[in-house]
Amino acid sequence: MGNLKALFIALVSNIALANSVARANFYADTFFNWGYQNTAIWGDGDNLALILNNVSGSGIQTRKQYLFGSIEMQIKLVEGNSAGTVTTYYLSSTGEKHDEIDFEFLGNLSGKPYMIHTNVYAQGVGNREQQFYPWFDPTSDFHNYTIHWNPSQIVWFIDSIPIRVFKNHENIGIPYPNQQAMQAYSSIWNADNWATQGGLVKIDWSNAPFIARYRKLKLRACEWKGQNSIYKCASSTPNNWWTSSEYSQLSYAQMGQMEWVRNNYMVYDYCKDTKRFNGDFPPECYQQPN
Repeated sequence: MGNLKALFIALVSNIALANSVARANFYADTFFNWGYQNTAIWGDGDNLALILNNVSGSGIQTRKQYLFGSIEMQIKLVEGNSAGTVTTYYLSSTGEKHDEIDFEFLGNLSGKPYMIHTNVYAQGVGNREQQFYPWFDPTSDFHNYTIHWNPSQIVWFIDSIPIRVFKNHENIGIPYPNQQAMQAYSSIWNADNWATQGGLVKIDWSNAPFIARYRKLKLRACEWKGQNSIYKCASSTPNNWWTSSEYSQLSYAQMGQMEWVRNNYMVYDYCKDTKRFNGDFPPECYQQPN
């Protein structure tokens, strides 16, 4: 009886811990890192708006740093003519040799699809871009965007559907972001020098303000508490759910979902850009995506 009671208490404690980490609040868990005058938070901290006008854009970042886990939020992108605007959602460390995992949403003219731009940096080196058109209207409703990051792989999800995987191939000399803590960031800004058709389409300020809306931030991740966190967050323990074997690779169903997205909605893949690399692709391009 005593063992059962102890087991029950441990189970309840683990559930409480997981929920406390998962639940986040824009008031308590983030701060404005620029353009605070172009922001709004409401609904007990569950809702956020980032605004771009001809004076400034705006941005937030999490107060804490994390190493591995799952960061997610629901985003409703700028409606109407969003050409020249970029809305971002990404994880990043600091410093010259920083790590970074990107979602960037490149606006377009009314009636034209958004471009979903993804990238990953390891030790300051990126150049691993993949781009997709959404299979839905990202401006008409909220959609869930998740970055899942563990010692084995990084997965970009939209509404629980994986669109991209970047595996840990350190064993063949490919850098992988697993030594630096990252914070989560979101912003909206003027990028009309490059974002829409290579900068040919500029922002129409008569449509300002441009508003990106966010809600339901979840920080299901390992909080960074110094260099010891490298071992702590990567250890295979019950609390570190992201290190369990089921998250080391996609399931067969998820692989099918990703293949569907990539076959039908992928616009650009650096691993297929023969002009850029002249056939000498980065080594991870020769590995299986999962």
